[in-house]
Amino acid sequence: MVNRKQLDPTSGPWAPFGVQLRRSREAKGLTQAQLARRVGFDPSYVSYAELATREPPSEKFAGRADEALETGGTLLLMWLQNKHSALLEGFPEYASHEASAVEIRIFEAGVVTGLLQTEAYATALALADVRGGTITRRQAEERVTFLLTRQQLLKRSGPPLVHAVLDESCLRRPIGGPAVMHEQLTFLEELFDASHVILQVAPFAMAEHRPFALPMVLLTLADQSLLGYSESEGRSHLERDSDTLAVWKRHYDRLQVGALAETATLDVIRAAREGSSCPTST
Repeated sequence: MVNRKQLDPTSGPWAPFGVQLRRSREAKGLTQAQLARRVGFDPSYVSYAELATREPPSEKFAGRADEALETGGTLLLMWLQNKHSALLEGFPEYASHEASAVEIRIFEAGVVTGLLQTEAYATALALADVRGGTITRRQAEERVTFLLTRQQLLKRSGPPLVHAVLDESCLRRPIGGPAVMHEQLTFLEELFDASHVILQVAPFAMAEHRPFALPMVLLTLADQSLLGYSESEGRSHLERDSDTLAVWKRHYDRLQVGALAETATLDVIRAAREGSSCPTST
């Protein structure tokens, strides 16, 4: 612990990355030199990455450190959110909490939720914003890269439990054309074999009884505390108030009861896929 410099997470744009890197390293009981050997970098590089006093660490370092420290992609997410600007304000902070959540409850309307999107589906959505003039093509690529990095949390050992309720409109809106939509619906079908994913559809028949008007996410963190996230047009909101989150949780319980059971949900997804008119070879 000699010469251990205290880190201030508010000292600069890369300071939170350095703080998270040190916390993750020490949680594994590694010295800077030991981590350096595991990631193939010089110990001095690890030191400056933690102190965040010079230029930002490399993307390669962030990715290798994630693997060595088994952070579930948290460091690479932080690197991407600092480097790229195509995300709603507040979303990168949400994504950092999402990476460490033990349960993720989602309601989505209109489009398939990000964690369950295929790359082609996500790309189609991003390119639509390029055509609309709200982001550049480079920002669209950054957005998709960020999403694919987020999705790694579903592939790690000990992934969070994801309970996603999709409004029926998510299955009916042909994003990207027939081939892209067919692939997306096929992927949703395959998720029924994943023990850590629960998927339900909120049918149009719920009508005004659907408890949420807008998409939302409710995270359960490791200490069992709750964090909420919602979006409207061009805006995002992190909810921390315990009373508000208790209401969100009750609404989500009602949503689960009113949504289709898993077997009925699978039938609806299959019917939507079969109606997506994907060209087949003869």
